[in-house]
Amino acid sequence: MSEHQTPRRQRARSSRGLQNLSPLVFFWSLVLGAWCLSASGLPPHPRLLLDADGIAQLKQRITNAPWAGTAWKELVARAEKQLDEPVVLPPRGGNWSHHYVCPTHGARLQTGKKLGPWEWEHICPVGHHILKGDPSKASLDFDGNVFREIHDGYAQEVVDHGLVYRVTGDERHAKKAREILLAYAERYLTYPLHDNDGNAGKGGRVASQSLTEATWLIDLIQGADLVWTTLNDSDQRLIADKIIRPALNEVILPSNHGIHNIQCRLNSAIGLAGLLLDDQSLVSRALDGPVGYRAQLEQGVLGDGMWVEGSSGYHFFTVAGLWPLAEAGKNCGLDLYTPKFKSMFDGPLTLAMPNFVLPNFNDSGTVPLEGEADLYELAFARFHNPIYVPLIERSSRRGRLALLFGETQLPTGNQTELGSRNSAASGYAMLQSGPGLDATWLCVKYGAHGGGHGHPDKNHFILYAHGQILAPDAGVHAYGSPLHGGWDKTSLAHNTLVVDEASQTPAEGKCIAFGRERGVDYVITDAGPIYPGVRFIRAAAMLSPQLIVFVDQIDADAPHTFDLAYHQMGAWEDLPEGKPWTSPGEAGYKYLTQTTTRTNGAETLVVKTKLDAGHAAITLASGEATEIITGYGLLKTTEDLCPLLLQRRRAQRTVYVWAVTTDGSAVSLEVAPVHDSEDQVVPTTDVTSVHVNTGKRQWFLLVNPRKRDVVASLPDDLQWRTTKAFGVRVPE
Repeated sequence: MSEHQTPRRQRARSSRGLQNLSPLVFFWSLVLGAWCLSASGLPPHPRLLLDADGIAQLKQRITNAPWAGTAWKELVARAEKQLDEPVVLPPRGGNWSHHYVCPTHGARLQTGKKLGPWEWEHICPVGHHILKGDPSKASLDFDGNVFREIHDGYAQEVVDHGLVYRVTGDERHAKKAREILLAYAERYLTYPLHDNDGNAGKGGRVASQSLTEATWLIDLIQGADLVWTTLNDSDQRLIADKIIRPALNEVILPSNHGIHNIQCRLNSAIGLAGLLLDDQSLVSRALDGPVGYRAQLEQGVLGDGMWVEGSSGYHFFTVAGLWPLAEAGKNCGLDLYTPKFKSMFDGPLTLAMPNFVLPNFNDSGTVPLEGEADLYELAFARFHNPIYVPLIERSSRRGRLALLFGETQLPTGNQTELGSRNSAASGYAMLQSGPGLDATWLCVKYGAHGGGHGHPDKNHFILYAHGQILAPDAGVHAYGSPLHGGWDKTSLAHNTLVVDEASQTPAEGKCIAFGRERGVDYVITDAGPIYPGVRFIRAAAMLSPQLIVFVDQIDADAPHTFDLAYHQMGAWEDLPEGKPWTSPGEAGYKYLTQTTTRTNGAETLVVKTKLDAGHAAITLASGEATEIITGYGLLKTTEDLCPLLLQRRRAQRTVYVWAVTTDGSAVSLEVAPVHDSEDQVVPTTDVTSVHVNTGKRQWFLLVNPRKRDVVASLPDDLQWRTTKAFGVRVPE
């Protein structure tokens, strides 16, 4: 969410779009948009978060729905308590949230007891040591993070008091909202501009970047709109001229992030300001400018409904930035709830793991959809799609959007079991087998890099089985933590190929084949130009919920050191004897611990990790000499470790054949030669034939991404000729 990580490619795309639009056309598009809105007229205040009809519906909801009545009582109780508390604004603006981390362990800090005026303890949850803030250095200005929370809290208070006033008519709450607004009108311009790195003269005033400033301003404007009719002309001018317009002119309008989650927040702040102040030029810019609301949806939402940055967390962060303008537009006669916006709610339901949790690809943690159920309250109220209902019903319905927009009568939900599916627009291929929460789910990531929030991890995958993630993604640490660039953003932190101990180049791969044959779900993906002169093709086949086979074919124009990295939850158990291995200081490797090495090739090797319940096994087929390096990588902190396996080879062309059994069972993998139509042996990097045997079942797999005309041998002297990219034969 940091501004300095705006994708360079997306900036260029936005710039090209602006260049392609002539100045005269752009000028008249703004004029026409402003004229149309002005001609229709704006409704009376309030008209942003809720209008008169929305207030009436809120009153009915509070009366008729027990869950809404409870949430309303809590809001009123909180607002009543705040009436007697003095408004004491922090002495300066806040710090970047990603600096609120322990410099030693990379863990998010926790605020402890207050030590004095505007000074607190800050506690590391890993080392349990106490840190103090240093305002002279942005990365250590921990008290500044508390300031940011206080500023955000005051903006939310304005909304709370505005809501209580509109529902109850109690003018005490309108006066409290006015008190906070006028306090900021007096202080806002005295807060120095500062950015995430502590540089003066740029960034924000109450926050250190335009993103956070816009988020604060959205709440402040929504709250101000709720009490606007109680303010006299002088109050309104002060709020407009001392807060809103300076925030726009100095912080928000100068920021152009192209097609990006940040710009969605900025657009909402700009548009809400325009609708509050009846400034049609601001509304037109927010909606129809080159990077306005409509451009964000058209260019930023992919065909499967997912946001272009490829991050589950940023997807919903983007939705949260879009809806305030969409809702205000609805109240003002503008239809912004488009099919593209609807698809942003549909897409995550397809991407989710069987436990309704989105994977943590790119800069994201895992995202439980249940935690986003409040957004789906608004989505159902506007789109009435019954597939949202099961998710809403799984929640407590205690969120703010449920209170403001939730339907009191929900229809019967439509929750269907999802099988394997390929989301080509985003580049996620999901193999799924088994019922409900016990299903096994594997997602191979091959699509676009994701801009500034992307990771160098083409052909990486996440594996879920037995109700938990078995093969994880490193996810993301706070951007101010050294672990973010040193671990998260390395290829080694993912289940993919590393060449010469260097991370992949940002790239976009492609899906070669996807489907189901003889009960086997499969996908073959090409990682794209991840290294000069290197081609990495991965085939994954889910033979059963307990067994997944991988065939990784690698071609290069010169010899390289190939490390095939795989992370599996649990702890190593009964590893084959090995020698200590010293990790190099290259990208990511310096964080590896407890590393040992041994050589394998002539025999099949099986290694296991012990899970909370049971085991999971990794079987490596015999063949080329391979250095097997085992150790531990990182998860949330430097003390949160995860088993890591590296299959290292020095080669120009090579094939890795291996399998994961989610129940720890044994499997045999045997690679057999394949011939072409002229009976010449085909290199295994072109076509790989694998005999898989569990003792109870057998499969013959053929991975042929170039779709060559080949012949493979089967038992009983049978021949199997095919030109398919993937084939399966199952003995009777």
